[in-house]
Amino acid sequence: MSKFMVHPIGKVHSNENGTFIKVEEKYIPALQALEGFSHINVIWWFSDFDDEQSRSVLQTEQPYKGAPDVMGIFATRSPMRPNPIALTTSEVIHIDNEKGIIQIAFIDSNDNSPVLDIKPYTPSLDRVEKSGVPTWCSHWPKSTEEAASFAWEKEFNF
Repeated sequence: MSKFMVHPIGKVHSNENGTFIKVEEKYIPALQALEGFSHINVIWWFSDFDDEQSRSVLQTEQPYKGAPDVMGIFATRSPMRPNPIALTTSEVIHIDNEKGIIQIAFIDSNDNSPVLDIKPYTPSLDRVEKSGVPTWCSHWPKSTEEAASFAWEKEFNF
C-alpha cells in the first residue's frame, strides 16, 4: 500500500471579525489568480476527531430526523470517519495575497482546523443541476444561500 503524505497548507480562524483561512507563508504564491472566483472548495481536516475511536465508526444511529434507523458513515456528513477529511464550499469575501488570508462567509469547521487544500469552485465541474437525495432530507435547502437561514437544529437527533 502506498504511503500518503498530507501537509496542511493553513488553518481556519474564526473570531469577532469573521471567518478566515490563513495560508502558511510558503503556500502564499499558490493564491495567485484565485481572485475572481466567488467560491472555493476547502478541503480540511476534522482534527478534533482524529483518533482511533472516531476513525473506527462505520455506522451511526439515526443522526437526522426521519432518516433510516442506522446509517453508514459515508451517507452522513459526520466528522467521525475512517479518514477525517471534510469538504466545504465557501463564498470568498476577500483575499489578501500579501498576508495569505482568505476571508470566507462560512465553514463548518472548528477554529484552528487544518486546511489541506483549496480549489476554485467552478460550476462546470462542481454543480449538479439534477441531483437527487433520499425522501427524508428532500426538504433541506437546495443551496448554501438557503441553508444559511434554515433551522438545522430541528433536523438533528443530537
